[in-house]
Amino acid sequence: MLRRVRLFLTLVAVCFAIVCGPAAAQLTDRQSEYYQGWVKTADRAETVIEADRASNASLENLRSEINGYRDDFNRARGANTERIQTLENQIKALGAAPEGDATEPEDIATLRKHLNEQLNSLRVPQIISEEAFSRANGLISEIDKLLRDRQAKELLERGPSPLNPSYWRPAWVDVNEAAQALFNEARRNLKTDVVHERLRSRGLGILALVFVAGVLLFYGKRWSEAAGARLRALGGQGSGVWTFLTSLLRIILPWFGVWLLVQAVVMTGVLGLRGTLLMENVPYWAAIILYYDWIGRQVYVLQAAQGFKKLSRQKVTELRVYLDFLAGLLILHELVNLFDQIENISDATRAVVAFPVIVATALILLRVRRVRSVDVPVDAGEPSETARAAGFSQLVEFIRRALFFLGIASPILAMLGYTNAAEAIVFPAVRSLVLIAALVIVQRFLTSVYGWLGGQGDKAKDSLFSVLIGFAMAILAMPVLALYWGARQTDLQEVWSRLLQGFDIGGVTISPSNFFTFLVIFAFGYGLTRMLQSGLRNSLLPKTNIDPGGQNAIVSGTGYVGIFLAALVAITIAGFNLSSLAIVAGALSVGIGFGLQTIVSNFVSGIILLVERPISKGDWIDVNGMMGYVRDISVRSTRIETFDRTDVIVPNSDLISGVVTNYTRGNTIGRVIVPVGVAYGTDTRMVEKILGEIANSHPMVLANPAPSVVFQGFGADSLDFEIRAILRDVNWVLSVKSDMNHEINRRFVDEGIEIPFAQRDLWLRNPETLQGGAAQPAKESDETPAVKPSSAPVEMTETDLADGDGDEI
Repeated sequence: MLRRVRLFLTLVAVCFAIVCGPAAAQLTDRQSEYYQGWVKTADRAETVIEADRASNASLENLRSEINGYRDDFNRARGANTERIQTLENQIKALGAAPEGDATEPEDIATLRKHLNEQLNSLRVPQIISEEAFSRANGLISEIDKLLRDRQAKELLERGPSPLNPSYWRPAWVDVNEAAQALFNEARRNLKTDVVHERLRSRGLGILALVFVAGVLLFYGKRWSEAAGARLRALGGQGSGVWTFLTSLLRIILPWFGVWLLVQAVVMTGVLGLRGTLLMENVPYWAAIILYYDWIGRQVYVLQAAQGFKKLSRQKVTELRVYLDFLAGLLILHELVNLFDQIENISDATRAVVAFPVIVATALILLRVRRVRSVDVPVDAGEPSETARAAGFSQLVEFIRRALFFLGIASPILAMLGYTNAAEAIVFPAVRSLVLIAALVIVQRFLTSVYGWLGGQGDKAKDSLFSVLIGFAMAILAMPVLALYWGARQTDLQEVWSRLLQGFDIGGVTISPSNFFTFLVIFAFGYGLTRMLQSGLRNSLLPKTNIDPGGQNAIVSGTGYVGIFLAALVAITIAGFNLSSLAIVAGALSVGIGFGLQTIVSNFVSGIILLVERPISKGDWIDVNGMMGYVRDISVRSTRIETFDRTDVIVPNSDLISGVVTNYTRGNTIGRVIVPVGVAYGTDTRMVEKILGEIANSHPMVLANPAPSVVFQGFGADSLDFEIRAILRDVNWVLSVKSDMNHEINRRFVDEGIEIPFAQRDLWLRNPETLQGGAAQPAKESDETPAVKPSSAPVEMTETDLADGDGDEI
């Protein structure tokens, strides 16, 4: 009572502090009644937790009740958020309230009071819901901790050792009494008039169920094969899809027959309480047997399809036998648990009865560990298969070692009296092992379906789809594995509930809903941006007079702006409030400025390149001695393709801060210079005339301005001339040089003009010194055949452009 009064006074104080008026701090009658019910439940939960005497079932029921309240309070916390924000904006629009003796117009004061009353009436339920939600969260955490402590204590509790012979006879007596009690119940019920009347009234239905069950059990396999043959007629022969579906039918039809048979037995009413509880578990046990047999059969089919390369036929058959034995041992373990629940046996009897099952299961796990893969020769032509096999082999080796440890540890723990710990290790290990095998089988089936529908066939096994589906199945299997290894269902529900509520990171709440909303909106915006870029690149911009470099700049700029807007809109719609991260972002900006200044500089330089466009895609440039064509301008760097067909990645900051020579900026018109020398004594005017005709006749040379022939001077060996011409496309400079040189050589030969070459006279100061040695006759060397000139065009290199005086362009 004192706790309730203290809580009530606290809530009243909070309401008065925020509301500034008692009238506005009232909840509705329905809300007040609901809240009083929650207070009673919370007080009762605190009393139960402090006493720590309630059973686990009672605690679970109490937790479920509190969890219902918590969900309601969580919804109430976010109610009327938009309306509250609207009222706050309205009050803010009125300006600050006057202070001291200052007054404001009566209409504004009345409106301000009215808005404040509405705002406070909406805030009070939110405040109370926030407090109640926090309290419910705390109580649930305390109950979960209490249940986990009890579970850990039970797991580590040491009981009687099953090796003590004094417990064997009582255990045998308990088992006999339970079997006799089960038989006596059925016999007594069979003699009652109620059972006789039920058999007469329901006899026809019972016989019909038994008949259908028998048909399914005896003909289920044949019908499954017939259905598989019909399915294969639809296509996909050899993909393994229909074989997998046929195998599912082979276990579904017999299981359905078992279920019908159980229903027929229950309808008779012959079974007593023990028999009914036992019979209700028969479909589950039948499912275990069929499921484990299906796993073994799928392993056999898989290895047979691979030619038994990884596991031999004998090893696969041995593994199938082990799986069948494990299924039987799991059923025996379930029988032991059911025996304990029905008869309420002693801990000694429980340990003695469970010990053989634990030992047998552990021994089979050890035998499964000894099933090794066959050594297969590695094919050098399949590196991906080799890498995949290596990774899988590591996983298999880890599982084998884990099985060895569990197979040794479980019987030892059971011998020492830790029966609960032994059961909590060995049987979850079996279930986990089979679950992993089932996941691999289902993954291969889904991959086969993908390969069949996509026309990829066996190549689908190496596709990204196979990896993604395996990852997704592993994520989905984690809750099942957690349940196998002792996690409570409420623990998983709590994790899921906390996940839905989201995580607070730096004041920003991230939940699956708003994160998924962000991804969807951003993906939609990103797709629209790419579509807009494609439309601009392929449809709109080619119809304009904008040069290719400008078109590329517009397309790239559109992409950056579109992605930025998509992210901004996605953040806004998802409801992420990034205002709390402003201070953190400001602090990090200093460190980013120093640590990433080079990257930021390149990024800004890339933006400048796209806006100012001193260079464009396709330009012929020279930067820092690297000469080539601009192939791509990204936000961080620019890719230049040299004349040697190599790519050079140049940071954008070098293009902005350094000296860049752009040979084709704006247009491709440039000059070519072709030097040539003639022998002394040649008619210079004739040479000038011939060179002028050659220059004017070339199709790449512009007529305006006209080409010129310059008599440069008197060289050491020749009279030096130059052809200087303006080309319509400077990218053809080497081809033009080559054509002109060919034509010059032909015309000079026709006109008898000699092209000299350097000659030097060698004078020996004392030739008599050479007469002392015997002259060795030089061997005549074989004549080297003349090399036929290539007809392929000469590619441009930096060496070709380095000759001359540097003013070719």
